[in-house]
Amino acid sequence: MGGIGIWQLVIVLLIVFLLFGTKRLKGLGSDVGEAIQGFRKSMGGESDSKAAADTQVQAQQSTERQR
Repeated sequence: MGGIGIWQLVIVLLIVFLLFGTKRLKGLGSDVGEAIQGFRKSMGGESDSKAAADTQVQAQQSTERQR
């Protein structure tokens, strides 16, 4: 009685499609996906940047050894 049923969801989605159109919703979906991807990269960015820094240090050490 107090919950949202399947028919209410269908009606809301139909209204959203009519208001925004499918192209605009597709663009919105891709924007949200890119935002989530960027957030995940930023959360894992510390380990990625640390690994890149370690690789750079190792490369410098190997070039110094070759000299």
